[in-house]
Amino acid sequence: MSTTTFHRPNVAVLRQLIFASEYESVYAVLDGASVPGLLKKLHTAKEEWACLYRGELEPDLAEVAPYLVKLRENSEFTNWLLEEGWGRHWGIFAVTPVGLEALRRHFRQFLRVKDYTGKILYFRYYDPRVLQVYLPTCRRDEIKIIYGPVLRYIAEDGKAGAAYVFPHDPVKIKTKTVNLLELAAR
Repeated sequence: MSTTTFHRPNVAVLRQLIFASEYESVYAVLDGASVPGLLKKLHTAKEEWACLYRGELEPDLAEVAPYLVKLRENSEFTNWLLEEGWGRHWGIFAVTPVGLEALRRHFRQFLRVKDYTGKILYFRYYDPRVLQVYLPTCRRDEIKIIYGPVLRYIAEDGKAGAAYVFPHDPVKIKTKTVNLLELAAR
């Protein structure tokens, strides 16, 4: 019988990777459908946050909606997110010089997209499993749109032992893989 061992990454190393510059803001785009009790946690957190959906939501939809959260490096919420959420595909990280409302407007553009037939689909780009597949396939025109004010995206790998960093490159997205387990063992 085979069992998969889940290794916790070094949270201090992960924090250093995400908060690499004191001159840029770090945001998490979190999936309410994947994060148990997210809305309650947000209401008690001291972080600045906003739902990516517009208007007053029905309670059931509010529970599963995507949320944008401006993270503070050593806050209780950030600690909880990195310690409990990494490896559970709760969301992605974006590093940018812009404020919450500007980034919210940017990210709202991608909630619904059209397929090749014109059918409207929900685009769950904030799921790290989706983002890590999608970004490397982007053409130059798509890179400009998906990045907008974002300097880099950071997402977990499938087993939480590594982080994928996607720095903005106007020509072709190159994935940088940071092995968090290897760094944790040092």
